[in-house]
Amino acid sequence: MAEVELDTEFEDDDWQYMHLERVSPEYMDVLWADGWRHFGSFFFRQKLGHHEGNFTSIIPLRINLNKFKLSKSQNKVLRKNNQSKVIFRTAFIDEQKEEIFFKHITRFKENIPSSIYDFVDKDTANVPCQTMECCLYWEDVLYAVSFFDVGKWSNSSIYAMFDPAFSQLSPGMHTLLEEIKFAQRFNKDYLYTGYAYREASHYDYKKNFSGTEAYDWHGKWRNLELVLNK
Repeated sequence: MAEVELDTEFEDDDWQYMHLERVSPEYMDVLWADGWRHFGSFFFRQKLGHHEGNFTSIIPLRINLNKFKLSKSQNKVLRKNNQSKVIFRTAFIDEQKEEIFFKHITRFKENIPSSIYDFVDKDTANVPCQTMECCLYWEDVLYAVSFFDVGKWSNSSIYAMFDPAFSQLSPGMHTLLEEIKFAQRFNKDYLYTGYAYREASHYDYKKNFSGTEAYDWHGKWRNLELVLNK
């Protein structure tokens, strides 16, 4: 089912990880549906996270694209960006993107990453699967990039970054909306959007997409509200 080079796997009740160098699109779908995510070849399933000095429940999220509809605020973001140029292409890292990354991380006060390679492999386009990027340009200036994986029936967001000088354009939201449109164009069933915490956090914007489902850590994807209120 997959071209997999399995290095090691560690497991306990709250944390699992393994290293996979090559994974087929079909098997990526299987892994995402079972709560796995990855940065480069490092795959993990994590039930608890550390947020504002406390441990909190992690809730994996995906958008059922057959149920997704744009909200008024999301439509407003797209209208606001009607002069931005959107380009999808095979993912790669260069000096321009690294410069955006280091501008982007100045926005954070905790869990500050040290490198773009914390999220993607140096062979960005191919490890562990096909990875693409969504780039936003204002005239000829690249100001935002998001990276996402392509599976057989699903896509999965990896990381988004932008130049804070363009914050008024809501570039993080814009790239995610463009990823949704891209996935729908290719008849994908789901877009995995990472995770949020049960408690309020800066990830809460991911909870605001219609058709959002949450993983219950018992093998089932359910309506987000059902999982949050459990």
